[in-house]
Amino acid sequence: MFNYLPLQWLFLFYFYSFLGWCFESAYVTVMEKHPVNRGFMRGPFLPLYGSGGIMMLVVSRPFYDNVFLVYIAGCIGATVLEYVVGVLMETLFKVRYWDYSHKKFNFKGYVCLESTLVWGVCTIVFSHYLQIPVEKVICSIPYNFLTIFTVVLTVGVSCDFMLAFKTAIELRDILLYMEKAKYEMARMQKRLDVIIAFKGEEVKEGIGSKVEGISNGISNTVEGISNGIGNTVEGISNGIGNTVEGISNGIGSRMDVLSSSLEKSFSSIKEKIRLNPSAYVGSVKEEVIELYTKYCVLMDRVTPPPVKSFFEWYRTRTIMGNPSMYSERFKTSLEEIKERASKIRNGRG
Repeated sequence: MFNYLPLQWLFLFYFYSFLGWCFESAYVTVMEKHPVNRGFMRGPFLPLYGSGGIMMLVVSRPFYDNVFLVYIAGCIGATVLEYVVGVLMETLFKVRYWDYSHKKFNFKGYVCLESTLVWGVCTIVFSHYLQIPVEKVICSIPYNFLTIFTVVLTVGVSCDFMLAFKTAIELRDILLYMEKAKYEMARMQKRLDVIIAFKGEEVKEGIGSKVEGISNGISNTVEGISNGIGNTVEGISNGIGNTVEGISNGIGSRMDVLSSSLEKSFSSIKEKIRLNPSAYVGSVKEEVIELYTKYCVLMDRVTPPPVKSFFEWYRTRTIMGNPSMYSERFKTSLEEIKERASKIRNGRG
């Protein structure tokens, strides 16, 4: 038993990936009380279960005649696999696609005692009961047909995986951009508060005309800022809203608060310069222009171009297919994205 050709092992990987998808989707559908296409990919495959199924067969092989050792080997092997995959995915994507933090006896949310015990039982079931009829079916399939079928599956699964990987990377970049934007805008706000509160010494006699010219230049500069800020803020709201191509149209609420505050600060500077031009020297003008330039660059970076509706649909389904998706670092932003995705799924977005 378990002496298979490489192609047969690959077919088994797809079989157990499909079986895992059926189990996970059914379980999460019951728990969430609505249909859920569970998994990292959109097709009916969960690679973690496929890898787990193969791993169970491999680790149980030396202990096949001892059920207890098969159970222990399955517990250890599957738990190590789940932990390693969980750590790698969070390191790469900055998000956990499953989270056991709410379970008792969990380790950093990646694994828990409950899942470990279940993996052990699954190893016994797979190796001693399920694999026997599966092996008979595989061996009865003509090798040429199995080859064609497996190759077609490989192409389809590979395409699905590449799309899923691209989506996960984009979601990671979105969360990173949002965090950076919030930080930079808050920092700009603090600096503008300092500028607004600044009162320079009275300019010496004889250079009043120069100061007047500088202040007029600042006033004109801030006038442009003030006139354009509405569009900029609207662009922030729309841009952040389009960041996940329709998924996150509502995730910019906190960004809007920051950008509105900046708008008021720029307007306040303009008014103060108009009322008391001698209090603001040339260096202030330069700093205001520099801050506004950084502000515009930041907004350009958090406003990606729109994409086709297929990818919008794909990303929405990816987020809704992982309701336990979690990130300690980006908790608030991720919850906003998930909430928006839920509205789109229900036709309210």
